[in-house]
Amino acid sequence: MTVVREYDPTRDLAGVEDVERRCEVGPSGKLSLFTDLLGDPICRIRHSPSFLMLVAEMGTEKKEIVGMIRGCIKTVTCGQKIDLNTHNPQNDTVFKPLYTKLAYVLGLRVSPSHRRQGIGFKLVKMMEEWFSQNGAEYSYIATENDNQASVNLFTGKCGYSKFRTPSILVNPVYAHKVNVSSQVTIIKLDPVDAETLYRLRFSTTEFFPRDIDSVLNNKLSLGTFVAVPRGSCYGSGSGSWPGSAKFLEYPPESWAVLSVWNCNESFRLEVRGASRLRRVVAKTTRVVDKTLPFLKLPSVPSVFKPFGLCFMYGIGGEGPRAVKMVKSLSAHAHNIAKNRGCGVLAAEVAGEEPLRRGIPHWKVLSCAEDLWCIKRLGEDFSDGVVGDWTKSPPGISIFVDPREF
Repeated sequence: MTVVREYDPTRDLAGVEDVERRCEVGPSGKLSLFTDLLGDPICRIRHSPSFLMLVAEMGTEKKEIVGMIRGCIKTVTCGQKIDLNTHNPQNDTVFKPLYTKLAYVLGLRVSPSHRRQGIGFKLVKMMEEWFSQNGAEYSYIATENDNQASVNLFTGKCGYSKFRTPSILVNPVYAHKVNVSSQVTIIKLDPVDAETLYRLRFSTTEFFPRDIDSVLNNKLSLGTFVAVPRGSCYGSGSGSWPGSAKFLEYPPESWAVLSVWNCNESFRLEVRGASRLRRVVAKTTRVVDKTLPFLKLPSVPSVFKPFGLCFMYGIGGEGPRAVKMVKSLSAHAHNIAKNRGCGVLAAEVAGEEPLRRGIPHWKVLSCAEDLWCIKRLGEDFSDGVVGDWTKSPPGISIFVDPREF
């Protein structure tokens, strides 16, 4: 008999770690990606407003943990409507966000020796019961498009539908620092100012978290940065930043913004199954890059042993040079990741995001089409305006919460 119950760190830690070690996550083939959580296995979700971890236990006398699942609940933007109560000098149409309570399933693991026994399905259904009891109106999951077992479980048995297909863009962190364009000025915002910018400019973007202030003030947040043209009134040096509200009222011709999150403190990754030749080639590129950093040669990070990553989120901007601004911000984020000892720098963006061209990435490390699946659990309070969110068409941008990456 399989019993599903809440995770107890005092007695379940060793069993959960054992299942994690035996479950390799990633596309099928010789290379696989292993995720190693640091400290308590609940660390991936503890930064969310509401969270839970369940384990599946089998056996009578000698009990064995054979699976686990994590979930969290937050309030996010699911659409927008015209704000009839707000007017501006330009007489532009003003929109305000429509929020819904959204649950997220992550970290579903079933021991390889106990698969195809309905354990994964049972874990999902128990987690969905907790979601509903806590008022969640929708539940969604992210999985690899070619992970057929996961796709079949959620879309075939659990009633989820395919919803969005964002791209995960991953770039190695080199041994040398990356140059930031001399034509661009990078400005770091304090959390309060960053919150103002995001709420004024991005609050109607799909999946925008209502508690963005909690994200920006989290200890894992490494800062929010704005790029403006050097020589503009905002890029002329110290004291030229007027605050986000005034900046958005009189923006430069082109600008961009992004924030950086330190995943290095929560989990490590490791690529397994690489041949000896691949390892030697990768090490050689690092040695050359470290020895001759002035050549700025691309090098493969040490991904064949545990490595960390930094995550870029809240990516946005406007103007004809916005892509170049994002490229400069990505270079700045690369140098932050290097100082943190990370192996890669990652971002996740909508498939049609126009600014993605400014995010450097290696195709071999990236995922061109991640898959988000969604399920409606109950009536949402925006019903009648948005309708059923699961049937809404995708926008050009999404706001990816770094707490769930």
